[in-house]
Amino acid sequence: MESGRRTLLKSLFAAAGALAMPAALRPSSLWAAPLAKVREAGVLRVGLYTDNRPWSWDEAGTPAGIDADLARALAESLGLRADIALFIADEEVSDDLRNVVWRGGLLGFQPCDVMLHVPFDRTLMQQEDNVAFMAPYYRESFGAACSPDAGNCEVVPAQFKGHPIAAELDSIPDFYLLGHAGGVLASDLVHKRTGYEAISALGTGEADFAVASRAQIEAALADAPEAGIRKRHGPLPMMLSPGWDIGIAVKENSRTLGFALEDEMNAMIADGRMAALFSRHGVNWQPALASQSAA
Repeated sequence: MESGRRTLLKSLFAAAGALAMPAALRPSSLWAAPLAKVREAGVLRVGLYTDNRPWSWDEAGTPAGIDADLARALAESLGLRADIALFIADEEVSDDLRNVVWRGGLLGFQPCDVMLHVPFDRTLMQQEDNVAFMAPYYRESFGAACSPDAGNCEVVPAQFKGHPIAAELDSIPDFYLLGHAGGVLASDLVHKRTGYEAISALGTGEADFAVASRAQIEAALADAPEAGIRKRHGPLPMMLSPGWDIGIAVKENSRTLGFALEDEMNAMIADGRMAALFSRHGVNWQPALASQSAA
């Protein structure tokens, strides 16, 4: 997870409150041109974060991950070819939305028809006038895991004082561990580039305890079952973030495209294809709170 997502997540200490618009209330004729334009082109251009395992990353020149598979499934549902554009996160999520969705990057990056893995958050929505936030499709949260020989993984993190503890640099898990129990763990922290790598370090002897997102934990465990990494089952004490919803973003004048994608994602959720897609990457799909509220 890079700087843009880190900055956004620092503000996500409240659950998403926005609701998806019911199909019956959608305008029937407004914003029709963008969807027609995408169909005419025959290509759905999808923006995904790079180096964001298990969601999206470059695998020998080919985009891989949960969101990459989802992008291909969505394009196929519309009879289109998926053109997946991996991009490096900017300083703020607002920068990513500008560069990827509604304007394009200053260095020639062409805007995408849709961006996946966007926080579905009311505060962010109120700040952004040029994009529409839609289709919340997963509920993320933070958790922890332990190495095979680290003892009881359910104790308070302070019990791991004196043991190497891994977290993604400059992330919420990093700040959480730095401040936990008055900072007693600060000298034990081992910083990794991503949360996935922090969890993977538990299987290589580099760390005994690590904090990351639930998806990063589950994917790392699934990718290295022989490593003996153990997932913590209880909540982390005093973790300020209760979790956050993940959705998509389209241009404000491309809502018909967003609605079409949202309909397909809802169908995938209803018939089990969404859960199966996540399962292929070792992650247990969790419904977004916003989608449950709108049901």
